[in-house]
Amino acid sequence: MAKERLDKIIASMGTWSRREVKELARRGQVTVNGAAVRSAEEKFDPETADIFVNGEALCYRRNTWIMLNKPAGYLSATEDGRGETVLDLLPRELRRLFPVGRLDKDTEGLLLLTDEGGLAHALLSPKRHVDKVYYARTAGRLTEEDCRAFAQGMSLLDGLQCLPARLEILSAGEESEAHVTLREGKFHQVKRMLAERGKPVVYLERIQMGNLPLDRGLSRGAFRFLTELEIASLRALV
Repeated sequence: MAKERLDKIIASMGTWSRREVKELARRGQVTVNGAAVRSAEEKFDPETADIFVNGEALCYRRNTWIMLNKPAGYLSATEDGRGETVLDLLPRELRRLFPVGRLDKDTEGLLLLTDEGGLAHALLSPKRHVDKVYYARTAGRLTEEDCRAFAQGMSLLDGLQCLPARLEILSAGEESEAHVTLREGKFHQVKRMLAERGKPVVYLERIQMGNLPLDRGLSRGAFRFLTELEIASLRALV
């Protein structure tokens, strides 16, 4: 792998900014291959160099994957003149990432961000049918007839053709709760399918993608890096 500047390598981990890395190096708190490196501009191969910061080993990732617990009010985009994007929730060093798919501005929950285009594209490909699970609250009583309509696939009045999906009713009343599992991810699909059944969505949260559930330890707006095991599980899907 080509050599990269030390400050860029360390900052890509998301803990320190490049400016902070420069200061750490100046104070002798960064070592590479057992020797202190005073200039953060020196270049190393991140895959072979043994880098320590404050005595702790740095585990370099070729690609970065994070899980964000998206709050309402943020756009799933890298930039948008209409308002704040999910990248505004990340430290500057991670704003090079892009969302894996989109959640509506008012939809909350699991959103993956990465810089690995190939795997991200595969996870979103209609040919892969990676399940996406949502928790929905609706106005109106959900019924078994609604479940059958989802299971058969739906042709909506607005022209949207939907593959068979799973609707699991959690509670039914004037306001109902359900889990919705899709094998695709078309624009506003959950909302449009439930609206077609006369049960408009009042709240929507994505709780799982493939075999990766939302980490309930993350507060709204918080993020964490995926583990190597979690990344491997995503690769196994495609």
